[in-house]
Amino acid sequence: MALWPKPWEYLFKPFDKANFPDLWLPLLVASVLGLIATVVVYNVRTRQLHRHAVYLQMYEWLLWTGIVTFGLMLVYFVFAFDWIIVLSTIVVGLGMMVWIRFIRFPPEFQVYERQLAKQRYFSRERYARPESTIRSRSSRRRRRR
Repeated sequence: MALWPKPWEYLFKPFDKANFPDLWLPLLVASVLGLIATVVVYNVRTRQLHRHAVYLQMYEWLLWTGIVTFGLMLVYFVFAFDWIIVLSTIVVGLGMMVWIRFIRFPPEFQVYERQLAKQRYFSRERYARPESTIRSRSSRRRRRR
């Protein structure tokens, strides 16, 4: 008879305050704060970047990933799912958020930055000479006969 359970036996115990007293409250608080922070960051950043569709897409992906991950965590706390399910949700959800931010969208950001740089260059070139903003008299209106 062993006094302590084997480490892999913890994976199949319900995640509640009795079985995991050190992790239960910190993960509950982190899930609530993560859910609130995800929604707040989405609202703030989409208002700031409303003209940049690529950034809006990234923040929408992060919003839904955060809502699903942290929302499931709250469901797991209420219904005491096994620790393996809770742990796999944390790992997959946070891994997905890292993948979205650092792997999925940076190539699109580079393409978008190049597009903006080209637009700035051509608009600067177009209005480089003062004469380009002034219409000539002949092009203003022509007489009809």
